[in-house]
Amino acid sequence: MKISFAAPALPKSGLLILLVPEGARLEGALGEADRRTGGQVGRAMAAASFTGRRDTTLDLVAPGGGWSRIVLFGVGAPAALRPLDLEMLGGAAAGVIQALKAESATIAAGLDLGGLAPREAASLIASGVRLRVYAFTRYKSKQPEGKPLKEVSVLTADPKGARQRFEAYGAVADGVHLARDLVNEPPNHLHPVAFAERMKPLAKLGLKISIMTPAQMRKLGMNALLGVAQGSAHEARIVVMEWKGGKAQEAPLAFIGKGVTFDTGGISIKPAQGMEDMKGDMGGAACVAGLMMALAKRKAKVNAVGAIGLVENMPDGKAQRPGDVVTSMSGQTIAVLNTDAEGRLVLADVLWYVQDRYKPRFMVDLATLTGAILVALGKEHAGLFSNNDELAQHLADAGLATGEKVWRLPLTPEYDKIIDHDVADVKNIGGRHAGSITAAQFLQRFVNGVPWAHLDVAGTAMDGTRSPINQSWGSGWGVRLLNRLVAQYYEK
Repeated sequence: MKISFAAPALPKSGLLILLVPEGARLEGALGEADRRTGGQVGRAMAAASFTGRRDTTLDLVAPGGGWSRIVLFGVGAPAALRPLDLEMLGGAAAGVIQALKAESATIAAGLDLGGLAPREAASLIASGVRLRVYAFTRYKSKQPEGKPLKEVSVLTADPKGARQRFEAYGAVADGVHLARDLVNEPPNHLHPVAFAERMKPLAKLGLKISIMTPAQMRKLGMNALLGVAQGSAHEARIVVMEWKGGKAQEAPLAFIGKGVTFDTGGISIKPAQGMEDMKGDMGGAACVAGLMMALAKRKAKVNAVGAIGLVENMPDGKAQRPGDVVTSMSGQTIAVLNTDAEGRLVLADVLWYVQDRYKPRFMVDLATLTGAILVALGKEHAGLFSNNDELAQHLADAGLATGEKVWRLPLTPEYDKIIDHDVADVKNIGGRHAGSITAAQFLQRFVNGVPWAHLDVAGTAMDGTRSPINQSWGSGWGVRLLNRLVAQYYEK
């Protein structure tokens, strides 16, 4: 679907979406529409008591003036609108356009929205449209009836500026769509090797892509990660994506993703009900892939590395057993008491590798790690754990700005004692209580003091809360959050 920007003059035909501030008079675009329809817009507003109150709509069918339909969209008080509100407004408008099965539509956005420059307001609305229109139909034998939406034009006083500004928003939307695609893929089509192959084309964007095989991992001593994969017919992979947009000597920002492409639980097998959702247990890796695409496409002025550990956790005669002890790359030994606590084993080796190989400024890992985080936070927030207050605050602020919210939970030595073990250095589960916290305490043992944050995205990366900018099971959660983190605090 094409997004375009045009000068404020209303089009001569088609579907028109008019953004109407609360208490608006019949002037500007609204007044022009009223004149061209012989006063129908004003009469309809009066009859329906439409005042432009936030999130209200008024649909005028065959209003005349050349238009097939006019939809009035209430935006409330324009000065109160935040940038996120404008993205949500664009997504909601796109939802209306899709429901009407229109091939094209025009959104009149020539208002002083949120006190933002016209180009910024228009590009944010367009971003919301792009995020909303995503659909995963690859495996449908028949496509939906009706003609697909081909173009949405956003009217603005600064179309050239909006086009330039939208390049960055469009790059981020592309990254979100990639992450959604990966999470939505069936597990027989996206096993670890296939996932790694899907990353190779990102090199065309300027990313350096490196793929590590089990033989290379064994040489490095990555027995924690390899132990998870040993019960699967599909080999493990680690994919490292490097973006060099900053100064040569600057240490990179590092993003690490858990990529369990399907999780049966291994020998500690999960119940059958709902197990099909475990195709999404690679949501953290999907986010890192989408983020690295976004940074490369918008040519971010920063050095960054994304690393994803890809495994499939299956029960087999070769699968690791509850009670096994493995030696991680760090040299620390791990007692595997439950093979369904596998994501932390994958991350243990990838975190250690990244801090050792790249000496990053910080590390942020994302993982669909614990069901306990759903009990604590539901689907509205991801769990945030960090050894660095500044990084944690930056993530919290970026979450509020993008709507991808996080909530910080504690890390203290008292919780750490719960995962000490009498035979090995650490055990991979800590019992019923504080499950998300003890999982984070486990990961902290493998960051080697580097500033670090862990995001438990089990409630947000898949089957999360639907919103005007996301109607997909695979949400692509985290791409916008981390892009905002980079752009706001670390680019120069």
